Amino acid sequence: MNSSNEGKKTICIVDDEVAIRDTLENVLLDEGYNVLSCKDSKDFFKMLENKTPSLVLLDIWLPGIDGMAILNRLRGSHPTLPVIMISGHAGIDSAVNAIKMGAVDFMEKPLRLEILLDKLSQVLSKKPSEKLKDIASDTRMEVAKIINPIIPSGAIRLKDSNRPQRTLKNNVVLNGKGLLTGRNTGIILSPLDVNSGIIFQTLDDKSVPAHITNIENFSQSVAKQSFSANSTVLACENRRVMTVEHLMASLHMAGITNILAKVDEEIPNIDGSAADFSKLIREAGIQDQRVLAKDAVVLEPIQVGRKKLDEKHLFVEPFDGFEIDMRVDFSDPIGEQKLIFNTEIDSFDKDIAPARSFNTFENIDIAQKKGTVGSGYLDSHIIMHEGKVINTELRYQDEFVRHKILDLIGDLYLLGYSLKGRVVANMTSHGYNQALVQKLHVALTT
Repeated sequence: MNSSNEGKKTICIVDDEVAIRDTLENVLLDEGYNVLSCKDSKDFFKMLENKTPSLVLLDIWLPGIDGMAILNRLRGSHPTLPVIMISGHAGIDSAVNAIKMGAVDFMEKPLRLEILLDKLSQVLSKKPSEKLKDIASDTRMEVAKIINPIIPSGAIRLKDSNRPQRTLKNNVVLNGKGLLTGRNTGIILSPLDVNSGIIFQTLDDKSVPAHITNIENFSQSVAKQSFSANSTVLACENRRVMTVEHLMASLHMAGITNILAKVDEEIPNIDGSAADFSKLIREAGIQDQRVLAKDAVVLEPIQVGRKKLDEKHLFVEPFDGFEIDMRVDFSDPIGEQKLIFNTEIDSFDKDIAPARSFNTFENIDIAQKKGTVGSGYLDSHIIMHEGKVINTELRYQDEFVRHKILDLIGDLYLLGYSLKGRVVANMTSHGYNQALVQKLHVALTT
């Protein structure tokens, strides 16, 4: 190497498409890198015998030995060599597997060169990653400590609504994959008479009413004044119904008060949003019934957590209608997001229902290794890694805060009634949502 090349970083491009190799080579040379170019695994490993590059840009789809096999071999022979995988046809499974195998990143073709150059600079400078802010993750057993357990007398009461009770006109069926189990599952929704409530029924005909007192480990949660954030799971007579929150949100916003939901242990998660459940309800048709529904009307503030921006908390306060004021503040690509959802102004089906669950690749990987979640996470989550989304395009710029509102709407319906009040929430998890609903339930029954 001559003196003009001393100190330069060397990038190796492994891609069978000549046009891509030529384009990348010209761009990288202009940026001051040394460049090596290989069309397949044979060329690459021959080059590797004589020189180790600073970083490898490795295409997944190659003739002969593919990129994933090359990456796997490199982990044994060159464990510290940074590899960025690239592909024009790979899906989420390939991206996740590549990162699990040690790739520093995964980029889809056509490559955005400015993003690629930023990534190269970051990886090659070995800048330490930004410390991650906590994500209210449903893969971990977070707890929501109930601060200020005293509930004001008369803080909430039931009143006749201006809406009738509602059920469905017809039976409907939805199939999909379970989020936690990763198994194929399904649900059948059927009409019920007035005053029946929302009832889940297992395949052996055990009924599990959709109520806060039936969340898993409810007695223990109340005794310890803390609630798990492991999604929302109902349990009764040794039977469980898992991940009910998205369906509950759609039922809540459609005003469905009486319904039978037959399910095999876990609600199908589909794409991690409530869009398919809302569509299912519209397909079934909504039937107004002859008895008025009841609303739980907030008369005095009720709070869970401390009102600090850097701590999870939420509270309800009197309000003429139903409104949620949500704030989140997490690491990139999320940042600080705020949104107010008001049922009189906004559309649940358009503004909230399509927002999907989200988590970091690291959280999901850890949970899968522990066996606490299944493969359903890969197809039903916005997955983030190294400050960016790695598996999908966002449906909204602020999709993350919208999904937090979706979860809260579903969890609130475990009270058994629609809420008339304003909910102010900061980075809440299912645990905090459930803790608030428990306090609302106590206020209604004392």
